[in-house]
Amino acid sequence: MTANTAPDLLDLAPLGADDFARVEDKIAALMRTRETVVTMQGEALLPLEASIRSAVRPGSTALNVVTGPYGETFGGWLRSCGADVVTVSAPFSGAVGPDAIAEALRAHPEIDFVSLVHAEAATGNTNPVAEIGRVVREHGALLMLDAVASVAAEPLLTDEWGVDLCVIGGQKAMAGPAGVSTVSVSARAWERIEANEQAPRRSYLSLLDWKERWLDGGRAVLPHAPAQLEMLALEQAADRIEADGLDTVITRHRAARGATRTGIRALGGLTPYVTLRAHAAPVATTLRAPDGVDAREIVAAALAADGSVPLQAGGGALAKEMIRVNHYGRAASRDTVLASLTALAAGLRTLGVAVADTDEVLEAAGAEWDVVVSE
Repeated sequence: MTANTAPDLLDLAPLGADDFARVEDKIAALMRTRETVVTMQGEALLPLEASIRSAVRPGSTALNVVTGPYGETFGGWLRSCGADVVTVSAPFSGAVGPDAIAEALRAHPEIDFVSLVHAEAATGNTNPVAEIGRVVREHGALLMLDAVASVAAEPLLTDEWGVDLCVIGGQKAMAGPAGVSTVSVSARAWERIEANEQAPRRSYLSLLDWKERWLDGGRAVLPHAPAQLEMLALEQAADRIEADGLDTVITRHRAARGATRTGIRALGGLTPYVTLRAHAAPVATTLRAPDGVDAREIVAAALAADGSVPLQAGGGALAKEMIRVNHYGRAASRDTVLASLTALAAGLRTLGVAVADTDEVLEAAGAEWDVVVSE
């Protein structure tokens, strides 16, 4: 009989209110916010939808920035809340700029809510939140930011950037659990939410329930049984980042981005989907498949060579043309990046695509990694 080597996840001591609040404080520090935070017991789509449904009232006008699939999702929620939605889009091969946001705000002065994704892991781009936040703040609108993919992969300065509702999850760069997620809520956002008669109440989506039952009571009594395992895992993820040093973790993600893009350019056959490095997210590098070759076949051939590497085809309409190299969390490592490049080289050769010598590719990528981590 094989010995049971699984960790003991049962019969743990109860997670009390003090423990829950301690974890929230660690996450707030990671988000660089002194505003109140709510850690909701579900994947990050829960606080993202809760933020929109709580702060957006019927008849209002919202600006939704679309640089990937999550921005498209937000647009649907905004419309279902009864808001008129102004959309600013950028090609998935790049980022949106603050000038485009400023132009939309000038054209629609009634806009009072802006939704934005920081980094889109699905499309491999990242947006300049500091500059966009400044424009939104000058206009006076609330800013909601999806920082699920960006937290711990690139700087996230929630308060300094004027983000009113900032949502993070632990499952990407934090290398933590997916089952809990946190939203910071500014004083301005609470005022808007409390004035919205349509804000969810007595609901899993209700931020007001959390405020009244948890925050207003001094975080002394939990409103319901916590997701204990996920909360403990989230704390461990935050503790590991603190032990490594947040700047060190961010640098690893930057190095993974740089080494992957450099390696791909040396390899040939594939090209970065996001054109400019400044627009490329440090959590994932997306690649454009060569003409006439299905990206899904390249991924399958690469995984046949090494099934452990974090490669996948793009989602939906992008599946035939986009390859995604994930390098977030524990995959933001030199060995993982080099293994991914090796697998892609093998997969392309299997499909008859001419590529450079693998050793030369790995030498170029490794040198780029070393440059970034030494900066």
